[in-house]
Amino acid sequence: QDSGEFAVRGGIVDLFPAGESEGLRLDFFGDEIESVRRFDPGSQRTTGNEQSGFTLLPASETLLDEDSVKRFRSRYRERFGATATGDPIYQAVSEGRRLAGIDHWLPLFEERLDTLFEHLADDDIVVRDAHDAGAADARFEAIADYYENRKRAQSSDPGSYRPLEPETLYLARDEWDRLIAGRPLHLATPFHEPDSATVLDFEVDPARDFAPERSQNANVYEAVIDHVSALRKAGKKVVLASYSAGARERLKGLLADHGLKKAIEVDTWQEALGAGSAPPRDGEGDHAKHGGGGAEPGTAPPPPRGSAARSPSPSRGGSVALAVLPLDHGFTTAGIALLTEQDMLGDRLVRRRKRRKSADAFMSELATLSPGDLVVHADHGIGRFEGLTQIPVGTSPHDCVALEYSGGDKLYVPVENIDILSRYGSESDGVALDKLGGEAWQRRKARMKERIREIAGELIKTAAERALRPGAVVEQDTSYAAFADRFPYEETEDQDRAISDVFGDLSAGRPMDRLVCGDVGFGKTEVALRAAFAAAMAGHQVALVCPTTLLARQHYNTFVERFRGFPIEIGRLSRLVPAKEAKETKERLKAGQVDIVIGTHALLAKTVEFKNLGLVIVDEEQRFGVTHKERLKALRTDVHVLTLTATPIPRTLQMAMSGLRELSVIQTPPVDRLAVRTYVTPWDPVVTREALLREHFRGGQTYFVVPRISDLSDIEEWLREEVPEVKA
Repeated sequence: QDSGEFAVRGGIVDLFPAGESEGLRLDFFGDEIESVRRFDPGSQRTTGNEQSGFTLLPASETLLDEDSVKRFRSRYRERFGATATGDPIYQAVSEGRRLAGIDHWLPLFEERLDTLFEHLADDDIVVRDAHDAGAADARFEAIADYYENRKRAQSSDPGSYRPLEPETLYLARDEWDRLIAGRPLHLATPFHEPDSATVLDFEVDPARDFAPERSQNANVYEAVIDHVSALRKAGKKVVLASYSAGARERLKGLLADHGLKKAIEVDTWQEALGAGSAPPRDGEGDHAKHGGGGAEPGTAPPPPRGSAARSPSPSRGGSVALAVLPLDHGFTTAGIALLTEQDMLGDRLVRRRKRRKSADAFMSELATLSPGDLVVHADHGIGRFEGLTQIPVGTSPHDCVALEYSGGDKLYVPVENIDILSRYGSESDGVALDKLGGEAWQRRKARMKERIREIAGELIKTAAERALRPGAVVEQDTSYAAFADRFPYEETEDQDRAISDVFGDLSAGRPMDRLVCGDVGFGKTEVALRAAFAAAMAGHQVALVCPTTLLARQHYNTFVERFRGFPIEIGRLSRLVPAKEAKETKERLKAGQVDIVIGTHALLAKTVEFKNLGLVIVDEEQRFGVTHKERLKALRTDVHVLTLTATPIPRTLQMAMSGLRELSVIQTPPVDRLAVRTYVTPWDPVVTREALLREHFRGGQTYFVVPRISDLSDIEEWLREEVPEVKA
């Protein structure tokens, strides 16, 4: 899955070379390579043949050849003494194995280490950023802090971490200052400097920041259009950059709603430059394809969105280009002005685009299977996975999954039919393999089907009744784009798909019953927010039911913040809500004066009545009991239902998988969310301190879990003394 990794599966060797976007699959016949093919690591499917050969680049700075291993062994003993030969790093290198962090001892492997400056000529131009001095100071401090902590924790016992002096691995501070001072450097700064012989003005200024308008809750789009008009009157070509095609379309609609009618979507920078036109003259309308024009602010309001193509009315801005560019901030030159979404709307986190992986769960697990693991074939039952192999079909080889069954029988499943396989989900100890062509598997399947039929009748009846009842039609109104634009992140692919699925159900004219499944923090709440907004703006009441008072309070604060400025009333009901407020909320719910209510089981009480309930959102359904679910059924007889969960109970998941309920899965992690990695190591105070500081400076939080209550005071004291930078 990652660069530098490899896997051996029988006569097939899979490589993921460093610097490559795809893996290489080498098919061996004995010691000879018969073919080399490229494949997608996500789906394991072949994407093409490698005809011209390939180059394997080092995946690490440290090369374990014979000479480097000899240098390391002698220098390690010389520096740390004979007792150091029992250290894991020494033993691993002696055996030709790598350990994590081996690059910390890189100077012991190499004759000498070169710096970047030794690869530059005397006349090469070096440009320094205005803030790099502070970054260099922070880096030197971190290196010194790391070494001092390691030195303090070092012992003479075998296995102890033995750090090298920083000067052997990094440039010393005085060396850095000398190299910097002895080389012609150019300092790049965003601030204007007085003209002199040493100042070169690139005539590039930062783009305008609309933070004042955002802080005052003013209309940012009005200010953007005013600024665009001023730029175009100054003779500049204007380009507005978005993070994605969807964000660009949304921005175009919002600007059109506020008077900018001739915004042109472009795909390249050349098209963006060509989209500009002469600055608009007073009173000139948007008539030409790339023409500008604009009435001054205060004139008659623009026509409804979508009517510009039929009626060329005046616009307050000129023709601008809308592009998708990976830029955080814009700039202004003598002829071009570029504004980004971050300039206009504030910070927005963007996740790095990745190759889209196959939706089949087993495909993603195939690379993690080892020979001997158990898998289940839909028709033949439990077998043992033996690996990937090739079967000749006609004149060309075919990739297959090899399975072994009882009695040594073999089954080869083509990779394109891998959807009929699934991983065995229970403990494999003592599990008997099925026999190819036997009846045991079919009997087990028949018994399971019979048990399913016993509970399926009522569920199908309920689902059929809901499908036959007409449901309220809920569609996005003109204010939806402005509401969605408040989301401070870029939607992930799965999140976008879930939102589209929900709105497809809401507008279908039948009661929705959709399960949105995703890990904690993957964006399920945003799906609920947008559905609630659309339903409330359409005149329907929305009930959000949560299992705990803490979760209800969090949702209430989130909804109040996101819905600020919109004509929507939000109430709350839980045991922590004062009796007076709860009574008033119930009365207003019955009268239809509360649009959205958020609460716990209190919402399921018989004293709670709605005037026009249109949408019920259930968060963490698996935490509600049988009685509460019966009350939920009464609430959702003919209303839309949206269920959010990270861990659905088996029955709920089965209903979704069988089609009785619609299912949307959010698998794509949000920006900055990394895969969980677990390390089992002896207690190391330096590693613990580094991990805590890394998370602290990243702006995150750390949960320190200890096995006994009596350990809490000791850990608290250690944190206070050893990691004073963090607040415990």
